[in-house]
Amino acid sequence: MYRYRRFGRGLMLVCVSLLLQYGAAAQNDQASFAIGDTRFLLNNQPFVIRCGEMHYTRIPRDYWRHRLKMAKAMGLNTVCAYLFWNFTEREPGQFNWTGQADAAEFCRMAQQEGLYVILRPGPYSCAEWEFGGFPWWLLKDKTMRVRTQHPQYLEACKRYLLEVGKQLAPLQINKGGNILMVQVENEYGSFGSDREYIGLIRDYLKEAGFTVPFFTCDGPVQLKNDVRTDIFAAVNFGGNPESGFKALREVQAQGPLMCAEYYPGWFDSWGRPHHTGSSQRVIDELKWMLDHNASFSIYMAHGGTTFSTYSGANAPPYLPQTSSYDYDAPINEAGNPTAKFYAIRELLGKYLQPGETLPDVPQAATAQSLAPMHFTAVAPLWKNLPDPVASDTVLFMEDLNQGYGAVLYQTSMPAGGAATLQFADIHDYAQVYLNNQQIGTLDRRKGNFNISIPARSKTVLLQVLVEATGRVNYGHLMHDRKGIHGPVVLNNGTTRKELGKWKQYPIRLGDVNIPVKYEPFAGQVPGGAGFYKATFRVNELKDTYLDLRKWNKGLVWINGICLGRYWNIGPTQTMYLPGCWLKKGINEVVVFDLQGTPKPELRGLDQPILDSVTEKRAAGHKKAAQKWMVPAAQAYHTGSFEDSKEWQTVRFKPIIARYFCLEALTEFKNQPYTSAAELQLMDTEGKEIPRSAWKVLYADSEELSGDDGNAANLFDLQFTSIWHTEWQDRSPKHPHQVVIDLGKAYKIAGLKLLPRQDNPNGRIRDYRLYFSATPFKGL
Repeated sequence: MYRYRRFGRGLMLVCVSLLLQYGAAAQNDQASFAIGDTRFLLNNQPFVIRCGEMHYTRIPRDYWRHRLKMAKAMGLNTVCAYLFWNFTEREPGQFNWTGQADAAEFCRMAQQEGLYVILRPGPYSCAEWEFGGFPWWLLKDKTMRVRTQHPQYLEACKRYLLEVGKQLAPLQINKGGNILMVQVENEYGSFGSDREYIGLIRDYLKEAGFTVPFFTCDGPVQLKNDVRTDIFAAVNFGGNPESGFKALREVQAQGPLMCAEYYPGWFDSWGRPHHTGSSQRVIDELKWMLDHNASFSIYMAHGGTTFSTYSGANAPPYLPQTSSYDYDAPINEAGNPTAKFYAIRELLGKYLQPGETLPDVPQAATAQSLAPMHFTAVAPLWKNLPDPVASDTVLFMEDLNQGYGAVLYQTSMPAGGAATLQFADIHDYAQVYLNNQQIGTLDRRKGNFNISIPARSKTVLLQVLVEATGRVNYGHLMHDRKGIHGPVVLNNGTTRKELGKWKQYPIRLGDVNIPVKYEPFAGQVPGGAGFYKATFRVNELKDTYLDLRKWNKGLVWINGICLGRYWNIGPTQTMYLPGCWLKKGINEVVVFDLQGTPKPELRGLDQPILDSVTEKRAAGHKKAAQKWMVPAAQAYHTGSFEDSKEWQTVRFKPIIARYFCLEALTEFKNQPYTSAAELQLMDTEGKEIPRSAWKVLYADSEELSGDDGNAANLFDLQFTSIWHTEWQDRSPKHPHQVVIDLGKAYKIAGLKLLPRQDNPNGRIRDYRLYFSATPFKGL
């Protein structure tokens, strides 16, 4: 009897346990997320998405859970995650979803921490990530046109997205997981208007097994280019939510309001000041959204670091981005809370759903200082070159089956007098040598691809070491093949000789490096470039920041892991080293420096240096003593803008012109400044005139020291960056002018101007517009 009762009780407990497990599973299986007429519906109940973006590729895997706990403690209920195609399919057909690339595990961790996930699988991502997330090997095909219906591109997209489905479709909310929505492509309206292409990508995702709601997103102006009535649309903006949602309502009359990217800060580019964003503005605008039941995703809640060679670039003008992706986000690069974090936490704590509570904030991680590391071994690049590839003309890096790093181009140059060596274009940074002696550098950022060559009494060896500093990740210049573009011409003033018979040495750097042999370090390395190696000891596995101020330009590896790029022009002067990538005891550091140093030394700091631009201040778009030369009487159109941060639209009688000037006469606060975020010209049908070939010829004033006020920001497709006249050292008075070469003549019938979004300073009131088919006098 006793045994029977014991067995019966045990059986009953097992049955109850199974029923409870089944009930939980059934509840998860029945979980749902839907898009209602006015609200999102989670399990048929109204739900406001309080989301923050963070990228698992920019966070060491050992820190994923901590960063997710930080997101939850800030008051978020969802995280938004990009997948970067090139991080997963590094070679065609070879997929890696393990270790740092284990996106499914990141989603599972988020669920364990009580967070839902919005998935952004691409195929295009942007995110200041190399080539916008596209694999470099797509560019081996010279006919390739990404983000189009190019057959080979679509075939590769489908293959990738089907693999994404195998990994992540089982984690959708209606299958017991936590994925609420899946994005279709990304900000396509900033690139094109082929809605059929958007539909094809959506269909690939369906075939991959995704059944939760799909969505697209874009900026307020670009929404009209890619919105489909059968795909939910969200809007992206960095300010003025009321205006952003008004633009969304113009293309999507019903459905919940959602900002898919709300910017609390901004990313950094080499040679430009570090960006920060106002905490009060963020709080005010998040509160406005919450009060109107609008959902949002803070881009970025935590930026982290773009490790290895995955930092991208913007263009035009070409601006490569820093490895630090701190973004002035509420959770900083090392994962610690900032004042912005606590302000957002306080706000979101007032908008929790019934039964929801804020967890405690995880303890902040402290960083350690490390004693100077002395380098005892070096591998000079010139002694460690791989086998060359010979050709009559120069080859791209992609032609050499190489994704990242540098290429050394070598040929002979005949005897002759002083001349100019002319390159059509170089992507991205080159050091030029004659007989192994460096004679100069060429920098794509500066747009000058000519270099003076001294007289030669005999044939000399020409070497051009070209480093790739990140493929363009946004806009129409993304087909960014690396290396020397076009013919290389020796011009002595009377004759032009195209150089041929090239040898190309593919120098792979990043996650995969060329093999090298080290030798004892004994002073300056011949030719400069080389790999420097040291060992150092640590007792604690704590974060640190490597101080690169005594180096020049290159990459760093710790225990075989590539931390990323450095460049002493700033603004970032340190490299974030996660403590989880250290080992107790002896560690190894390798620095590849393009120019070399006679006294290689490195140390660890307990604080980052994120805002120290050491490059000589750019001259801007104005030569010394240069002044605007066109009389006011020749203005084609005059008018006044409204005192508003909304887009300002001006229409006028059509004119055919290639050159254009906006002249700001006054400002609403009677301050001496002029500022503006974006500038567009329109044709007679109201369509935007392409801006990919625009070039600033003149700007009377640009703030380039205290801020990134470059006039080219007017057409960089970024609403957060601005043209701003000087304010730090001097404040020249109105009028202020910017002159732009459109690249070719267009029939122009209108202008749209977006004022600065973060504050009203410099908002243009009265203005004049000038047009010309030929260059303006004096420019």
